[in-house]
Amino acid sequence: MTGTADTAPAKPAKRDRTHYLYIAVIIAVALGIVVGLAAPDFAVGLKPIGTGFVNLIKMMISPIIFCTIVLGIGSVRKAAKVGAVGGIALIYFTVMSLVALTIGLVVGNIVEPGTGLAVTDAIRETGHAQVDAEAKDTTEFLLGIIPTTIVSAFTGGEVLQTLLIALLAGFALQAMGPAGQPILRGVEHIQRLVFRILAMIMWAAPIGAFGAIAAVTGSAGLDALKSLAVLMLGFYVTCFLFVFIVLAALLRIVSGLNILTLFKYLGREFLLILSTSSSESALPRLIAKMEHVGVSKPVVGITVPTGYSFNLDGTMIYMTMASLFIADAMGTPMSLGEQIPLLLFLLVASKGAAGVTGAGLATLAGGLQSHKPALVDGIGLIVGIDRFMSEARALTNFAGNAVATVLIGTWTKEIDKERMNEVLSGRLPFDETTLLDDGHGAAPDDTTAVPESRAGEEKELAKA
Repeated sequence: MTGTADTAPAKPAKRDRTHYLYIAVIIAVALGIVVGLAAPDFAVGLKPIGTGFVNLIKMMISPIIFCTIVLGIGSVRKAAKVGAVGGIALIYFTVMSLVALTIGLVVGNIVEPGTGLAVTDAIRETGHAQVDAEAKDTTEFLLGIIPTTIVSAFTGGEVLQTLLIALLAGFALQAMGPAGQPILRGVEHIQRLVFRILAMIMWAAPIGAFGAIAAVTGSAGLDALKSLAVLMLGFYVTCFLFVFIVLAALLRIVSGLNILTLFKYLGREFLLILSTSSSESALPRLIAKMEHVGVSKPVVGITVPTGYSFNLDGTMIYMTMASLFIADAMGTPMSLGEQIPLLLFLLVASKGAAGVTGAGLATLAGGLQSHKPALVDGIGLIVGIDRFMSEARALTNFAGNAVATVLIGTWTKEIDKERMNEVLSGRLPFDETTLLDDGHGAAPDDTTAVPESRAGEEKELAKA
């Protein structure tokens, strides 16, 4: 009786606090827009506040990815299972990137948004500055996956470097067998610590959202929005169609799940991305929530981090439409025969783009410089509104990775459908305080963590 009396008031209090936090984020976004329009110069000076908040979250990404993958792979007996998940994920990511390219190509050719714009010398200089600052070719990207040292994988902030080290550590612990169990238990405790720190950082979200939105609104202004509204509208509509037709149909057919139900569960993550223009700000929470919804640790640990570099649906649509926009604005519209090779080249180049504000623009600039240098002069045309397009780009990328995790979990039979129904119906709420299932002294959750992985192993042995 005492236990139930203690736990009954605790959960509502915990839920109420996080509920107020995200109401504060919405208010902060609204205030940021007002300040950006009323005092643009002052608003631009607030940019470091938003940048600082995103950086706080980014510093947690590497340890979270490492712990998630090591725990997922280390608890599985057969390495072939992990390889199957990775293979299915990469095939799916490639197919969906091609679908996103095709949709962007069709809409871009119908809308033709760049016609009638002029390119000045200042715009040309802005375009070339983007290339000089951030261009990276495919060879450098591939070599960059290998860190200088094991430690530098965590200090460099490169997601794929962390992914590589985590995979190696996970397979090594898998090969160690029972001798590796104490290390796995230690990694599990580190994961709890890291997620607790992340939960504390999230309380700074309203301040970060205010600074980010105010700076974006103040720097772009209304004039840039008016002149480039057609491109923005076309891009937003294309992203909407891709998410709510292509992804929604896939999710319904494969998993029998309504995409709106999944998005409602991820509503706070979408709000966080909208306010920071960065899908990386929600990466740690996506990992935690996908595990909570019933997808196994190996699938989440491989699909989500890899998807953030290889499943950039929004970025693909953006680069397609931006390339056509720039070509039209330069007075050199491309034929279909010119468009397809350029876009296939950008498909490869985009794999190095992270989910951070501005990464899509830098990748586009680098890709055009390598494949069609004459178009680099027009990059400056879209710099002014790139931040606003970055929000739709980040939201689409995030939606694509969330759907991909559920789909791959379904295809590999590594998703607990009963748990998913319980979570999405609200009967098994996500713990916003710890971002983990094993919350405040919840012994049942602690004891089920290991048996769940053992159950998965028994299923594998039964199949064999």
